Parts: sequence; C-alpha cells; structure tokens
Amino acid sequence: MTMTAESEMKSVAGAPVAAAPAAEPILKVSNIESYYGPIMAIRGVSLEVPRGSIVTVLGANGAGKTTILKTISGVLDPLKGTVEFEGKQIQRLDPDRIVRLGLGHVPEGREVFPFLTVRENLMMGAYIRTDRAGIAEDLERIYGYFPRLKERLDQPAGHLSGGEQQMLAISRALMLGPRLMLLDEPSFGLAPLIVQEIFRIMRRINEEAKVSMLLVEQNAALALELADHAYVLETGRVVMSGTSAEVRSDEQIRKSYLGY
Repeated sequence: MTMTAESEMKSVAGAPVAAAPAAEPILKVSNIESYYGPIMAIRGVSLEVPRGSIVTVLGANGAGKTTILKTISGVLDPLKGTVEFEGKQIQRLDPDRIVRLGLGHVPEGREVFPFLTVRENLMMGAYIRTDRAGIAEDLERIYGYFPRLKERLDQPAGHLSGGEQQMLAISRALMLGPRLMLLDEPSFGLAPLIVQEIFRIMRRINEEAKVSMLLVEQNAALALELADHAYVLETGRVVMSGTSAEVRSDEQIRKSYLGY
C-alpha cells in the first residue's frame, strides 16, 4: 500500500479527510517520535481520543502501532513530541505514575501472572486502590461482564484458555478504575467467536462504565465496527484518519486492510 499523505489530515489519494472529532480529548498525542536504540519506530505521530469514545489505530505488522501505546503508557520515552492525558503532559513520567492518573494498558500477548489465581490477578490490578467497597463493586461488575472468570477464581491463570486469559487481562486493567484503556491486539490468537464476544463486552464497558479506549488491532474490519474514529499507520507515520465509516469506505484501505 503506497500512501503519500503528509499527516493524519490527508487520505491515501492526497484528498482531505475528516479531522479528529471536536469533542474534548481525554488523550492528545502531538508529533511524537520514538526509537528502539538507533531505529526510529514512529515519527511525527499525532492523534486524539475524544472522551467517551473508542479510537482504533490500524496498520501492518511493524508499522509502529504497539510503539504508540508503549510511548503513551510510559514504557518508552519519546525523543520528541508530547502526550497529554486529561490536559496534563505525561511523556517521560514513570509507568506507575501514569497508571495512577487513570490510564490502563492491556498489552499484546495478555501477560497475565500464570502462577497466580484469577482472583489474585484481579487484585493485582487494584493494587493502587484503597476503597474496599469500590473494589468489591468493580469485581461484581467484572463477573457480570465475564462470568467465566467468576467460575475460575481459584484456578491459576496459566490454566485458562487464551480467550479467558484475554478476558482476565482486560479485567485486571479495569480493576485499576481507568478512565482510558489502551488495548494492544486483543483478538490475537483467539477463535472468531471468542473475539466477537470480547469485542461486544468492550463496547459494553465503553458505554456502561464510560471508559474511553485506544485500540490497536490487526482485525481491521472488526476494529472499524467497534471504533468511532480510526487512524491508519504506515512505516511509523499516520497516513490517514477519519471516522470509521470514512476509513472503511476508502477503496485503497479496503483493498489493503479489509480484503475486499
């Protein structure tokens, strides 16, 4: 896929597309540039997540999608640019300080604690909290979202299926009480029916718990169904942005990412 646009304001054909929605952003990333050693992974990336929305970042493997999430969550420090969460610049803050501000990160590959039980994994998510009543309330809410986790509370997380581990990873992040969640490839390695179930519950979480989401996902068709707004990344740069409907209707995007 060849794109010549200079920013997220240009389409693959060079024609303007919709800018990020005008709603107040809970997250604003401006012109960030991050490296792995001497290798530039992302350059000049800017994006916004309006409060209460779901935004997806699409792109091929190696395009820099995971790097964006790691830069936002403090795992990587950007060489240039700013990351604002609820109006406060957070670039170069330690990850634990960013978590305490209300930003949860569900990493690629789930990364549950395999030798801890499901219950212990969930409580690890609540480690920054002291409100026992609120923790108990959130646990019950999670059991409503993912009943299978309640059935397996005393099982080691390593004994769960891949889909159950993904449910646990999302739930562990929810136990932080986040206002924004970063989700990295939540469909990876899962059966289509399980993916549909998880994405349906993610929509419920967004609507019922009012949690904003920034989603990185290889399954572009499914991501565009879930998200309100989309950014397309190629070789570390944003080459198109728009509403999900606008991105889905772009012929070159359809051929390169959606397969039709």
